[in-house]
Amino acid sequence: MAGFRHLGRHSGFNGQSRILARRDNSLLADFAGRLGANEDCRYPNSRQKIKEISGKIHFVQIAIDGPVSSGKSTISKLVAKKLGLVYIDTGAMYRTVALHCLRQNVDLNDESEVCARVKQNRLHFEFLPAGENNDGRNCTILLNGEDISWEIRGKDATLGSAIVAQYDCVRSYLVKKQQGIAGGENVVMEGRDIGYRVLPNADLKIFLTASEMVRSLRRQIHLLEHGQNGGLAKIREEIRTRDKQDMGRDLDPLKKVPGAVEIDTSDMTIEEVVDKIIGLVKI
Repeated sequence: MAGFRHLGRHSGFNGQSRILARRDNSLLADFAGRLGANEDCRYPNSRQKIKEISGKIHFVQIAIDGPVSSGKSTISKLVAKKLGLVYIDTGAMYRTVALHCLRQNVDLNDESEVCARVKQNRLHFEFLPAGENNDGRNCTILLNGEDISWEIRGKDATLGSAIVAQYDCVRSYLVKKQQGIAGGENVVMEGRDIGYRVLPNADLKIFLTASEMVRSLRRQIHLLEHGQNGGLAKIREEIRTRDKQDMGRDLDPLKKVPGAVEIDTSDMTIEEVVDKIIGLVKI
């Protein structure tokens, strides 16, 4: 999340500029593939963590859940990088579905129409290494060959993703893809239902959170850095709305599951959060 960069100690991620400045995109591997195959940001040695349990290959799974702007993407990417695992941003998939429908003038509140688009138009998008795009992105995401990495982070796709994520047709389609990836890769997967719906048997489950104000500040900086205006009061209200949608929906609501380790990132640096998670990993 690029919004951490200029928030200083009030952001809840002290010293984040130093670690972001040291980001080495050259460590990201080559092209990762299409959705349903290898839609990931791949790091070196990702297959070195394979274990055999009862004669079967066991791929390492780390599930990181949490509300919007809690630091999931930033932390998950760095944990994956340090451990040599594959980073999967599941939220990008829901944002892409929303963007795809919006571009076709589909009313996102019309569940039947959204489901029809998902069924009729299999979305082909790719997660590529960030490469030379040093603009804070975690991956370069292509939808039918077009770079939509930042467009899906905009307000319309962000709010739209919360709507389409309520539909069983969308969730079933994407969850199946996510489980398929984790079945053949060592992953750090982040989202809102990873620990109980997507990877219920994950080796480690983390629930990241932060205060509403800290999350609002992060979101505001993120928007400003990419040329979008965002008044803090309005952003706080949007975050409240998103939280209510995520935690209150009937289908796969956001929640902390038994066995998950909760980490409040409000007053922690990026390094502290990453180190804490790595200290919990046993692989």
